[in-house]
Amino acid sequence: MTAQLGEEFSRSRVKVLIKEGQVSAAGKVVADPQKKVRPGDIFEILLPDPEDPTPQGENIPLDILYEDEDLIVISKPAGLVVHPAAGNWTGTLVNALIHHCGDSLSGIGGVRRPGIVHRLDKDTTGVMVVAKNDISHRHLSLQFSDHGRTMPLERAYQAIVWGRPRSLTGTINAPLGRAFGDRTRRAVRRPGTQDADEAITHYEVLERFHENPDATSLASLVECHLETGRTHQIRVHMAHIGHPLLGDTVYGAGFKTKANLLPDAAKKTVNAFARQALHAYMLQFEHPRTGEVMHFEVPLPEDMEELASALRAEPE
Repeated sequence: MTAQLGEEFSRSRVKVLIKEGQVSAAGKVVADPQKKVRPGDIFEILLPDPEDPTPQGENIPLDILYEDEDLIVISKPAGLVVHPAAGNWTGTLVNALIHHCGDSLSGIGGVRRPGIVHRLDKDTTGVMVVAKNDISHRHLSLQFSDHGRTMPLERAYQAIVWGRPRSLTGTINAPLGRAFGDRTRRAVRRPGTQDADEAITHYEVLERFHENPDATSLASLVECHLETGRTHQIRVHMAHIGHPLLGDTVYGAGFKTKANLLPDAAKKTVNAFARQALHAYMLQFEHPRTGEVMHFEVPLPEDMEELASALRAEPE
């Protein structure tokens, strides 16, 4: 089908149009992208009007930790997408920043991602820094590319995971790449293979929940320091060693039944937790203009604190 449409219509583009109900045959909407095409079939494609590629400012509240003429540091809540993309053209952090900062962000780092030098997943909370001019964007981007190896950049997360790693401190050195057949998922890849990017996570177990005599635990609070910054790195790495994050339906869905081992009140809280239990609690970087080392920490958000409290509770 796509071969007859020309270069403007890729397979993925046609698939999106089908899912949006924009393709029909014989007067009926085509609902299945896998529908077999037979000789003589005629399809009608309704093209939606093109969208303005420039994000618009929106009055979305920001939790600002620090701001000056060069940068702004915020505490991102769960549910907030960082920059516009397919399915999330509005209501993003970028829209909020444009409203807050005005024209100062224009063109910095690209139209879709003005000022953005790093990102957090939609449902991950925590500290983010955004550049407000080109000099800051270049300097901060360099620090994030360096991953703190020669510069003061440091990032640390707290996560609640199923089980307890055998070693209370450790390093996960496992390259990551795209999962086969899935554009958004990431997976551990063998070193040297195509699309295998170096990924290193250092972790430490901070607290163990419902610990057993054999030193195993039902869940643990861990701190993770990133030596690299790959997409979904902590989520994939912790799942790789057998301890996926609570609430992670992408990399830890098979562990959901472990909640049945908890007391009823804790089980209810765990089952109601609707995101991966991951929080970027600390960010440190060098100020691009003054050279000062800036350090920011934010405590666990309310929902993760409630989750930890529920896991601490003993059966009545």
